Amino acid sequence: MLNRKKPAAFSANASLAVMGRRRFVQSLVGSSALFGLTGCGEAVLEEPPLPPVGTIGRAALLAPLTGSQASLGQIMQHAASIGSGGLGNGPEIFVIDSGDTAASAAAAAQLALVEGANMITGPLLSSQARSVANAVGSDIPVIALTNDSSIAGGNLFVFGITPLQSAKSVMGFAASRGMRSIGVVVPSGRFGELSIAASRTVADGFGFTLVEPVISNDATGVIDALRRNGNGTLPDAVYLPVVGGAFEQQAQVLSDAGVQILGSDQWSAIDAPRINALQNAWFAAPDPVRFEAFAIALEDQTGAEAGVVAGLTFDAVEMARLLGRIGQQNRRGLLRAAGFDGIVGPYRFTENGQCERGLAILKVVAGATNLVGNTAV
Repeated sequence: MLNRKKPAAFSANASLAVMGRRRFVQSLVGSSALFGLTGCGEAVLEEPPLPPVGTIGRAALLAPLTGSQASLGQIMQHAASIGSGGLGNGPEIFVIDSGDTAASAAAAAQLALVEGANMITGPLLSSQARSVANAVGSDIPVIALTNDSSIAGGNLFVFGITPLQSAKSVMGFAASRGMRSIGVVVPSGRFGELSIAASRTVADGFGFTLVEPVISNDATGVIDALRRNGNGTLPDAVYLPVVGGAFEQQAQVLSDAGVQILGSDQWSAIDAPRINALQNAWFAAPDPVRFEAFAIALEDQTGAEAGVVAGLTFDAVEMARLLGRIGQQNRRGLLRAAGFDGIVGPYRFTENGQCERGLAILKVVAGATNLVGNTAV
């Protein structure tokens, strides 16, 4: 499951400075502007209104309003309501409790069909997503919020931030800054395996040398292993995608060795500036310029921090609303060449159910993170 923390703040936001944070948010939430959900490109926070609300299309959000994930489900419900005027079911988007099991999610999906849904956003968990896709049939697209890319295909589209998206963004940025050899250090486990596979794919596409990855659950011997795998030379940069365990200790030995440290969107869940070893590191994350207004609006409404799941929920719901108003809540609409601009970043779907996504690149500096780049799709 994706982390719940809000994307890392950064040190300057010109748009908010001009208008003032509250006034800026009110100007967006109080209108039908949808934070730039049109086509892929630069962040745009002022878009012309969508066509009037009609009866062309309805979509359902499946959120865990009960069960072990209920607190997150409530935040998802609030995120879906921003810009639409209320929490209740409306003519375009309605919310159904998916619970926290595959069976409860499948039952919610069947209810969504009875209520007239042409498209389903959610659920949160990959095990639920499979059940939902099977329950609704091949003609109903399911936009799952999981980051498990292995389940994509058919009518099931994966919308979470995947290991490939993070690796492509930050490693591609590093290559553009002259890093010709990049190492990877991960602990044992599924996310580490996926991060290694993603790194191999990215290396083929960007032309840098990927040093044989190091799988280690502590910091001892990491530098020696990187040198050994690099024929006696340390790589220009090292990717540390997995937060937890010996993460900080590994970052420290890499920092002491003078290599450029790279990170994934998992770093959005930690306070990176407090970790001295991460100073000057680069990591992939949702663009804070795009995300800030939404985060303020959600926190005003709920008192809770706006995490990545909340941002993905908002983007998925607004995409469904847009496609409903133009009569394209179907596979063809999802696969449109222009893609979409969301508050998490620009994105487009592919025929195999995957999502290509542009992310920001943030640099850790003393007491803050600075936006140093953006990646496109």
